[in-house]
Amino acid sequence: MIEAVHIFKSFNGNDVLKDVSIQFKQGKTNLIIGQSGSGKTVLMKCIVGLFEVDKGKIFFNERNFSEMNFEQRKDIRQEMGMLFQGGALFDSMNVIENVMFPLSMFTNQTKDEIRERAQFCLKRVNLENTDQLFPSELSGGMKKRVAIARAISVNPRYLFCDEPNSGLDPITSNVIDNLIREITQEYSITTVINTHDMNSVMEIGDNIAFINKGELWWEGNKDNILNSDNTELNKFVYATELTRALKKTR
Repeated sequence: MIEAVHIFKSFNGNDVLKDVSIQFKQGKTNLIIGQSGSGKTVLMKCIVGLFEVDKGKIFFNERNFSEMNFEQRKDIRQEMGMLFQGGALFDSMNVIENVMFPLSMFTNQTKDEIRERAQFCLKRVNLENTDQLFPSELSGGMKKRVAIARAISVNPRYLFCDEPNSGLDPITSNVIDNLIREITQEYSITTVINTHDMNSVMEIGDNIAFINKGELWWEGNKDNILNSDNTELNKFVYATELTRALKKTR
C-alpha cells in the first residue's frame, strides 16, 4: 500500500497540490483522474520522488519515503515499475534489450538469467518471438506491451502508469487496461494510474481519486462514479456525448 498524507506542493508561489491525503491499495488498480492542470501528474511525481513535497508525508508500506535521503530511497525505487505515456522505449535497442535494461541496471543476475526473465515477461504480455524487432517496427499497442514487460521485469511491488492508453484506439486500449489489471491482481502489485480515459475508469477503476484544482474532491470506484452528486466530478465524467448518452439510460 502507498499512502500520501496532507501533501502540499507549489511552484513559484502557485499552489498545485493543497492538503491531499489518499491511499493506494495493494492488488488494486488505483486511478487518479482529473482535468489537465488539475495536479494529478504532479501528485504522481511527488509519490515517486521526482518532486519533493513542500509539506506532508508519503509512505510505502509504512516506510516514510519523505524523510529518506537519496541513498535510503534506493531500495524503494528498486521496487517500482514505471510505464511512461509514450512507452519511452530505447530506439537503438531491440525488444529483448529494452526489457533486459532495468534488470542489467538493478540486479546482480547473470546475463542468461536476465534474458530468461525478459523472455518470460514478453510471453506474459503475449509478445513471444518479437525479441529482435526494434521499436520502429512495432505498432502503438505492441510498444505499450513491451513497456509493460519492461516495467514488471524487476518484480515491482509498485507500478506507476502515466496515461497508458494515450494514442491508442479503443480496442487496443481495452487490451492494455485488461493486461494492467491482470498483472496487478496476479502479482498483488499496488498500481497507480494517471488517466483521463473514461473507458479505463469504467473497466478497471477499483479505486478512483478525482483531483480538482489541486485538491482531492471525490473518492470511489467504477461502480459508484456514475451516481455521484459531486458537481465538478459530473462535469468531468459527462463531458462527452457518449457519457451523456449513458447517463440518460440510467
